[in-house]
Amino acid sequence: MPDVRFAELTVVRHGQSEANAAFAAAAATGALDSGITGRDADVALSPTGRGQAAALGRWLAGQPAGHRPEAVVCSPYRRAVQTWDLARAAADGLGVRLPAATTDGRLGDRVMGELELLTGAAIAARFPAEAARRRDLGEFRYRPPGGESFGDIAARLAAVLADLEPRYAGRRVWLVAHDSVVLMLRHLVEGLTFDDLAAVVAAGPVANASITRFRAGLGRPVEYNGVSHLEDGSIQG
Repeated sequence: MPDVRFAELTVVRHGQSEANAAFAAAAATGALDSGITGRDADVALSPTGRGQAAALGRWLAGQPAGHRPEAVVCSPYRRAVQTWDLARAAADGLGVRLPAATTDGRLGDRVMGELELLTGAAIAARFPAEAARRRDLGEFRYRPPGGESFGDIAARLAAVLADLEPRYAGRRVWLVAHDSVVLMLRHLVEGLTFDDLAAVVAAGPVANASITRFRAGLGRPVEYNGVSHLEDGSIQG
């Protein structure tokens, strides 16, 4: 996929989730258990994430009409759906109607299989052989038992884009998804290798509620991991 055939293709990572907050707290204390149970797909936004989503909507409401999305496709994961629903509601409160999202399961987060919702410390303690294999292969090439490698995510994302292209060619399309999808979009559009992407991640993670944007005719993003739209001073932690 050497070029973007939409007028503009933007991908937004969901706002901070309850799992994002809990995993950070567990990592800070060395705890094995994050306290998050159930399915990864059902994890909701944290209060901070809800504030980030609303800030995104307020920012979009302040943009010229020609800069807002014309179509939105969302991961079906709860945290992604909530992000767009809250953004849309915030914009609506300012008198700006944003498009409703459709969902596509192929935009879901990385499937971790037997390691789903386990902290790094828990994986090292309960599955030491998997932890060693992960280190040896590197994150982008590693496929957990019953889960996906980043290459698997790239394949399903390529299929999504191929389906969307004839429907939305020449239009502004937004995807609301996950950090893994953001990175694999760069892999597909820019041709970045997994080693390239490892260097990108080493420089800093894909931020919650960040924006990455591509325009037609350019093989690189005009914006990557942008969060200036969140700096309105109203997000509560």
